[in-house]
Amino acid sequence: MSASRRLPNFSALRAFEAAARHENFSRAADELRLTHGAISHQVRALEQDLGRPLFVRHGRQVKITHEARQFAEFLGKTFEAIGSAADALRPPIGAAATLTLAAPAWFAARWLTPRLGTFIEQYPEIALVLQTRPAPPDLARAGIDAAIVFDRGRHPGMVVVHLMDEVCDRVAGVHHAARVQALLSPEPAGADLLGAVLAGKGEALLHRVMAAPEIAAGRLVRRPGTATPCAEAYYLVSPQDAAATAQVAALRHWLDGEVAAFQRQQNIT
Repeated sequence: MSASRRLPNFSALRAFEAAARHENFSRAADELRLTHGAISHQVRALEQDLGRPLFVRHGRQVKITHEARQFAEFLGKTFEAIGSAADALRPPIGAAATLTLAAPAWFAARWLTPRLGTFIEQYPEIALVLQTRPAPPDLARAGIDAAIVFDRGRHPGMVVVHLMDEVCDRVAGVHHAARVQALLSPEPAGADLLGAVLAGKGEALLHRVMAAPEIAAGRLVRRPGTATPCAEAYYLVSPQDAAATAQVAALRHWLDGEVAAFQRQQNIT
């Protein structure tokens, strides 16, 4: 085919083929998850492009012309061939290696999930399943390949990799930082405590992972000289067999890079 030949719009061809097959614009719209008006617009655009009517219209009733039916049948076969060729290029179903990762909900929301896009880009062959839950005692029995935990790293029989230490900072809402406020109780914890600080109800000691996004966005400020190292740290825990897989190795490598970048941003060495 000549590269200079102008082809009709593909979306218009799809809309027309579905409308011709059903001889009904509404059913075509349902199939393609479009509106009736969108199908009608695409068909009219194709008619203008081809310079001839494809349907005879009687109010909301449409009847396809003989020539248009032949064209639609050809398109149907062509779309089927395109689909078959595309399927031949796709990996077989089930070819992607699954990696099931557990992490505390607060850590997943504040640190992990915003970064996962880069993992998916770097490792498209790995199907990552994230479970926002505390790590169960028996990861293998629970079908979990790896878990990020915040504790003292004591997990007998597991492969335990230190990810990063944690620090608590005293923080205040940026609009309330001019004066020192009372320190809030650590209960409620997590997002509720963070919300109370942002609302100006007081100051709080927050893990750096929890506070860092709001500090970066200019909504929180750290009180100088208040950083307190935590006894707990973040670890990646895996059953022996899972730790030896390429998926978990890829996760470790990716986490190492993300942790290093985060620590540079926080001026942590």
